[in-house]
Amino acid sequence: MSKWRVILEKDIETGYFSVCCPELPGCTSCGETEEQALENIKEAIELYLQPDDINLSSDVMIREVIIT
Repeated sequence: MSKWRVILEKDIETGYFSVCCPELPGCTSCGETEEQALENIKEAIELYLQPDDINLSSDVMIREVIIT
C-alpha cells in the first residue's frame, strides 16, 4: 500500500472533475463525480506503476539505485 498526493479540480463548464498525480508526470484522469474521479486516478496510478517488459540486448547491464 502506498499513498500518492493528487490534485482534484472541478470544471466549471461541465461540472466534471479532473485529477492528476503531480509525482507521476502525465498520470491524469477524470470523472463525473469527485468519488468517480478519485477511483479513476487510483486505477491510472496502478497502471502507471506497472513495469513494462523491456527487450534489451545481451550486453546491457541492469542496476538499481537507491535515493535517500
